[in-house]
Amino acid sequence: MNLKLHKPLCVFDLETTGIQVAKDRIVEISILKVNPDASRESKTWLVNPEMFIPKESSDIHGITNEDVKDSPTFKEIAGKVIDMITGCDLGGFNSNRFDVPLLAEELLRAGFDFDLTKFKLVDAQTIFHKMEPRNLTAAYQFYCRKSLENAHSAEADVLATFEVLDAQVGHYPDLPNDIAGLSEISSHHKFADLAGFIAFDKEEKEVFSFGKYKGQRVKDVFQKDLGYYGWIQNADFPLYTKKVLTGIQLRSKF
Repeated sequence: MNLKLHKPLCVFDLETTGIQVAKDRIVEISILKVNPDASRESKTWLVNPEMFIPKESSDIHGITNEDVKDSPTFKEIAGKVIDMITGCDLGGFNSNRFDVPLLAEELLRAGFDFDLTKFKLVDAQTIFHKMEPRNLTAAYQFYCRKSLENAHSAEADVLATFEVLDAQVGHYPDLPNDIAGLSEISSHHKFADLAGFIAFDKEEKEVFSFGKYKGQRVKDVFQKDLGYYGWIQNADFPLYTKKVLTGIQLRSKF
């Protein structure tokens, strides 16, 4: 083992109902406890989140509402989690931004006085990004084998970006060389608007991806609660999102 541990390290990962730390809940937690002598123990729990698991989340981690209906709630296993991590440091991947804050929320909600100052936190993703930069300069060096002069000059950046894109197509044999194919690969998720507030369901109908009507079709919501459309138009949403919603609202009248 390359790591030098002075106390046990608990590497953990959460699967959840979503990505909002204050709102969403754990549906699975797995902890690998590695001791200074390199011995290990691990435990994984399926958790009943006491709320509906959206299909979009189930599609990612494969855990459905049916899978967890008879599982313990987090409050019921929180003591076991505390016992396992007490006296340890915590590690994960993207854990500092998501897993640790959400775990803290769940433990506090369960009545445990969880104090992050008692733990050292190690995030493998942060280390990865710091040791292997993923910026334009790094991409230009990797794909084009050239140093980017005048980085952050708009003219130099756009030229380098084009050269990187062209080099990527040549570098990966299975990468399409047409814009339609590259656009499909470039998209993380398919949304009707640019900001990701309006997604599509399996029938390609617009649905809200946020708020109290999350997962419901926009057209149906506007037909039963037109005031919600008015609230969005007067709230701090992107103009393009408002434009898309206006188009849907006009269609919902017919």
